[in-house]
Amino acid sequence: MFIVRAIAATDELMDSLARLLPQLKLNYPVPTREELGALLESESSILLVARFPEEHDSIVGILTLVIYRVPTGIRASIEDVIVDEPNREQGIGEALIRHALDIARDAGASGVALSSNPRRVAANRLYQRVGFKRLETKFSKSQIAVIER
Repeated sequence: MFIVRAIAATDELMDSLARLLPQLKLNYPVPTREELGALLESESSILLVARFPEEHDSIVGILTLVIYRVPTGIRASIEDVIVDEPNREQGIGEALIRHALDIARDAGASGVALSSNPRRVAANRLYQRVGFKRLETKFSKSQIAVIER
């Protein structure tokens, strides 16, 4: 497994996003090269890409980690975790999440949050397996967070 921070809006990354984003939600617009470039240049956003099994293989998964400061400290959230359907159930999603948690911890984040549709049963099992806890609010029943990791 090879996981790295994406640093350039390459043709390969653009093609991978076009393939992966519809697997998260149909009709998600693929970012333009300029939008992707802005994401990659952002100080608060980190786009991780996974290749399986070797570093020169195709991109099979992505995850966005957002790290931000609030008056009470540093927080982080995970967004858009997608593993290519033919490559699921091989530990790629877990490896992406654990890598993101390590980055957040190293950045000083006291917690990492994410939200996931309750209908994504396998994804929610994965999040709980790596230590996330379901937080139910009156606004949402899909909030999951890891605090003080």
